[in-house]
Amino acid sequence: MKLDSIEIQLKTLPQVAGVYQFFDSKENIIYVGKAKNIKKRVASYFNKNLENHKTKVLVKKIKRIENIVVESEMDALLLENNLIKKYKPRYNILLKDDKTYPWICLEKTPKPNIYITRNLKDKNGEYFGPFTSVKNLKILLRLIKEIHPFLNHELNHLLKINSEESSILLFKKHENSIKELIKGNFNFCITHFKKEMKMMSESLKYEEAQLVKEKILSLKKFQAKSTIVNPKITNVDVFSIVSDENYGYVNFLQVSYGAIVRSYTLEIRKKLQESNSTLLQLGIIEIRQKFSCNAKTILLSEKVSLTKELNLIVPKQGDKKSLVDLSLRNAKYFRIERFKQIKMLDPESHTKRIMNQMKIDLRLPEEPFHIECFDNSNIQGSNPVAACVVFKKGKPSKKEYRHYNIKTVEGPDDFASMEEVILRRYKRLLNEKAPLPQLIVIDGGKGQLSSALKSLDFLGLRGKISILGIAKRLEEIYFPGDKIPLYLDKKSETLKILQRARDEAHRFGITFHRKKRSKNSIHSKLDQIPGIGEASRLKLLRNLKTFTRIKSASENEIIDILGNKKGKKIFETLKKY
Repeated sequence: MKLDSIEIQLKTLPQVAGVYQFFDSKENIIYVGKAKNIKKRVASYFNKNLENHKTKVLVKKIKRIENIVVESEMDALLLENNLIKKYKPRYNILLKDDKTYPWICLEKTPKPNIYITRNLKDKNGEYFGPFTSVKNLKILLRLIKEIHPFLNHELNHLLKINSEESSILLFKKHENSIKELIKGNFNFCITHFKKEMKMMSESLKYEEAQLVKEKILSLKKFQAKSTIVNPKITNVDVFSIVSDENYGYVNFLQVSYGAIVRSYTLEIRKKLQESNSTLLQLGIIEIRQKFSCNAKTILLSEKVSLTKELNLIVPKQGDKKSLVDLSLRNAKYFRIERFKQIKMLDPESHTKRIMNQMKIDLRLPEEPFHIECFDNSNIQGSNPVAACVVFKKGKPSKKEYRHYNIKTVEGPDDFASMEEVILRRYKRLLNEKAPLPQLIVIDGGKGQLSSALKSLDFLGLRGKISILGIAKRLEEIYFPGDKIPLYLDKKSETLKILQRARDEAHRFGITFHRKKRSKNSIHSKLDQIPGIGEASRLKLLRNLKTFTRIKSASENEIIDILGNKKGKKIFETLKKY
């Protein structure tokens, strides 16, 4: 099965909002769709019970799937619209006409005007949008015209007020306020309305105050714009990069006339541990040649060196920064998809990569294919136990888990308990000539780690087995002889394996501790009852499990277990307890 086969792609698609594109054998886009959950939506096309003939024909021609991840369903809707209009996929019936989403146009000359349009060709206007709800736009425009009456030309014409000259002067005075309203920055107006509402309430004009309150609520509910389409950003290329120890992933977004029209991610294999900047530079050159890009402005996630003719920008805030963030998001999801695909097709390669990463992150002399993790459990020194869990190739090997009853330590002494358990575990492995782990993980900080080291020193294993301690509070990783702990990235695969081993050791140990404590509690209570010997106790526990059930059992139940004579005697005795 190939890495880019449909079956593999379906299993590794992201479960987030976005747009998906279907390609045929000739690499033509034959369908573009949007989804709240890309994976679920695309998988639905490959349902065996498809009824639509057109969809059946479409599915047969799909040879490859690409997706673009976005922030919301609205962004997905707008991006789908852009891509359909650019590529005109054969199997897209909807959105093939000239219909576009509405925009707000703000004209300055010949006289100030504001209106809804679907045509962006008028160079005299400044455009804001696009928007998915015409109803919301009409509400917004009505509010803007109420706040700034000089824009309400219909009413002004009827009342025969407001000359063009006065309208232009008023527009210049309030231009920024109008733009902020269109963008969704309603703080100025909300403050103004609140003052107006208070004045009306104090004047006992409650109906007018209620109308103003409704305006405030409408303003607060209104949403302004999308990163996917932005008329302020015309023709630019957007590049970003994420990388790991073996590959760099360069994502490219092409913005044409204010709209995203293409997304592509290039996977570059590292040869000499190149930096992100170097890989990004290589990726930009290759991608721009591949798609014959001629944009003079390039938005980047980090600085690179290219020809002087290009305007290279690493934005720190605003709409351009949002585009770079979107590009980075797509690069990260592409990397996750590739990892999942490789893991499915070549599990050994995936395991080796993780083991190699652990070796690098934890500064180990070899890959930790065999890890053993230890944890102690006790309550104020009672019923002290310890647990050892074994991980092979990053996965639990449950048949090799071991429980330990602490034998030589009295009272709550975690350090001495850890020393005992490590000594017993590896003394036995040495005696049996069993394979030793490459890494020992101790649940705890410096104290537990030092105690474990004493046992390794006694057995002559110091330096032969790598050992570290992991503390729970901040996930500090302690190494022998190093006072400063190591902090790994919270998303690091190395840290996740250490955490999983630590949590598994804790679970395994605490389960054993509870069973022991419960068993000891039952046994001690039964031992206090005259007439119950070892054999009777085992019979009662085997049948009724707990002391509570034994005590609440009927006389017939006890007789059935212990016999008539003994059963009656024990039943009478149990009633006293």
